[in-house]
Amino acid sequence: MKKLLFYIFALISISGFSQEKDQEKQELMALKKANNFVYEGNEKAVNNDFVSAEMAYRKALSQQATSVAGAYNLGTSYYQEGSYNEALYRLQQATKNATSKEEKHKAFHNIGNILMKENKCQEAVDAYKNALRNNPSDNETRYNLALAKKCAEDQKDEQQDDNKDDQNKDQNQDEQKDDQDKQDEGENKDDNQDQGDQDKKDGDDQKDDQGKSKEDKKDQGKGDDQKKDQQPPQPQPGQLSPQQVKNLLEAMNNQEQKVQEKINAEKQKGVKVQTEKDW
Repeated sequence: MKKLLFYIFALISISGFSQEKDQEKQELMALKKANNFVYEGNEKAVNNDFVSAEMAYRKALSQQATSVAGAYNLGTSYYQEGSYNEALYRLQQATKNATSKEEKHKAFHNIGNILMKENKCQEAVDAYKNALRNNPSDNETRYNLALAKKCAEDQKDEQQDDNKDDQNKDQNQDEQKDDQDKQDEGENKDDNQDQGDQDKKDGDDQKDDQGKSKEDKKDQGKGDDQKKDQQPPQPQPGQLSPQQVKNLLEAMNNQEQKVQEKINAEKQKGVKVQTEKDW
């Protein structure tokens, strides 16, 4: 029974060891094929056949996704073609899979070059610093870092100037708005004043020279007319009033009475007067 168990464990160990050998063998074959495609791509790139070089590098990555040489060389090929976004993606892939400082240094250095092409100066500064961390003695990277810092400072100054211009522009717009509001307020005030002057003028037009309202004067005129209607009619020029006619009649009657008395007196003078007898 013990021997049987021993044989079983031995078979399992041999099977596992065989599988590991097969896996290592497959990985070695994939690496070999990937390297062959990288070499092929390099030859095409030297001859400026970037299309064929790109295809070869892609085949290398399909054989081994972690191929640093395949990702780095494909990114460099994209960079030479001017396809900066694709180049940046492949070089970042290379930095993740790189195992040596030299590989990381080259990848970060080219990333900095791409970012400078796209005027992303501050990001380029960070990339060059990462490159120098892996190879502090590279003078070319140090020189590019100085250029990137100068570019980043210039962009920062430009941004500050743009912000100041925007602030001045906003301030000018606010001042113009305030001036417009004041102007509108002044126009409204003038309109109200003009309306008040017009109302005052209309009121003055309705008053006479003594400051009395024409409407009051008109009403007073109506009252005077009513009083005139209640008063007795005044005699017209050349005509006698009823009172004068009455007085005249009375005077004529008095005159006629006096004449009549005078006539009667004359009659009495011609008649003899009979005296009374003495007893």
